[in-house]
Formats: sequence, C-alpha cells, structure tokens
Amino acid sequence: MRLVFAGTPDAAVPSLRRLAAAHEIALVATRPDAPVGRRRVMTPSPVAQAASELGLDVLRTTRLDESASARVAAADPELGVVVAYGGLVREPLLSLPARGWINLHFSLLPRWRGAAPVQHAIIAGDERTGAAVFRLVPELDAGDVYAQFEHPIGPEATAGEVLDELAVRGADLLVQVVDEIAAGTAHAHPQQGEPTTAPKLGIDDARVRWEHDAPAVLARIRGVTPEPGAFTTIDGARLKILRARAAASDLHPAPGAVVVSGREVLVGTGTAPVALEVVQPAGRGPMAAADWWRGVRAAEARVGT
Repeated sequence: MRLVFAGTPDAAVPSLRRLAAAHEIALVATRPDAPVGRRRVMTPSPVAQAASELGLDVLRTTRLDESASARVAAADPELGVVVAYGGLVREPLLSLPARGWINLHFSLLPRWRGAAPVQHAIIAGDERTGAAVFRLVPELDAGDVYAQFEHPIGPEATAGEVLDELAVRGADLLVQVVDEIAAGTAHAHPQQGEPTTAPKLGIDDARVRWEHDAPAVLARIRGVTPEPGAFTTIDGARLKILRARAAASDLHPAPGAVVVSGREVLVGTGTAPVALEVVQPAGRGPMAAADWWRGVRAAEARVGT
C-alpha cells in the first residue's frame, strides 16, 4: 500500500525500515531538528535520519496542522501509520487516508495509554508489558486493536532496554497488520479492561524519593533510565543514578543516608538499602559509585539534600 508514516525517536526506526521494505512510503512526518549534547548541535530526529538514508520525502513539523495536512493530502496515502511521533492526529487529517490511521503503541492497551507507557509500566512494578497496533480515533489511544503481543519485563531491565526490544518486535507486528489491511483480512476488536494513563515524564518524575521502599526506588530508577534520567542531590549538587540494585547487606541506614559496606555504596530507603553501581556527578562522566564516593571524602552524608 501507499503509506504516510509519522514517527520521531529511535523506537520508530525499525518500523520505518520494515515498512519501507514491504510497502510504498509516500511521506515521512517527524519532529523538527533539535539541539543535542552539551554543545546543543541541531540534529535531525532518528526517523528523519533513517528516512533520508532510505531516500524518502521528509516533512519536519511540530504539529500535524493544516499545512501538514496539505502535504499529506498531496502524498495521497491509502493508510497513515504512527509510531511515537510526539503529537496528535486530529480531524480533518484523521479521515484523510482512505483507510484511516493505525498506531503502534508500546503497551497492552488499554493499560498505559499516553506518551510514556514503558516508563510507567516499570515504575508501577508491572511484570509484563507488550505492544499493540490499533486504529486511531479522536480519543487518546482508545481505538480498536488489530493485534498485540505480551513481553516480560526483566527484574533489572530499564525503560530504554525494554523499549528497544519492543521496537523490534513491534515492527514485525506492524508490518503484519499493514499486510492484512492491504489484503482486506484485518479485524480489529474493542479494548477490554480499565484504562490507565501514562503521561509524559518530567524532571520531577525522575527525582528519587528515598523514603519509598526499596523496590519502588529501584523501579523508578529503571523506569526513568535513560530519559529523563534518575537523579538525586547531595549538598545541593545533582547526582545522576545510572544503575543501582538491591543491596546484599544487613545494614539499615536511614532514608537518604549513604554508607559504605565492603565494596558497596549503600543508600537507605524506607525499607532495605539499595546499592549504587554507576553514577554521574554534575559536569562529569559516568563512573563507578565507589570511585565517586571516594571523591566525596565524607564520613557520613545524605543524598536528596
């Protein structure tokens, strides 16, 4: 079929590549170039880079507005496909392709509708997630589902790692559904169950609350890694926490108190302590937590202060 594809981050690239190999992509919509890194170099989105490599026509836009709709109309697509574009498809664009729009969403709908489903699933302690291909409707992520699969969340997996896995498996599922729509054999079913929402995470969502129990602390760290990135503060300076785990210690420091036990740098929580493994102090690169702590040179200290 002749498609228009809307997507932006790395997670959308496997779908773009798989669809480009199986169907005709008339237009790719993605978010505009954005500043990246310390030097804030303007950089195309991962989808824009992949589309250019594939020789596809690219529309960079912050919104799928009237101007974008005109470009889509000129492309004359049979079907629209969305994978993590970062904006809503509204009328009249929603009804423009002859066969409407479908969306690859990284959750088991209706659980975790919204912009950050994988992150919220991990933070909530879910043991499984998945991906679903559904028909776009005006209500957020509420359309009938064509197909989905389940995917386990490993006990130490970060949101980035789970999303990478779902992106690859989800691309296969997406192509399967597009093939079925093209053949006239696709069937969609209403979502079943109580919806939950997964709004975009902000910087405050990434702050570690040491008063919470250890499983909740670790789940939050994993859920916001790599973005927006777990952090705490020590003496007012921000400290990123890149990796942590449950501690093998009988010590019970107070929430936020940092102690060293053998080779472990422990931080107290509302229950058992957690062990910091890799951290990144402000203005420096990632380092082993033990090396960071030796540089702090404090007999006792608290994070989150």
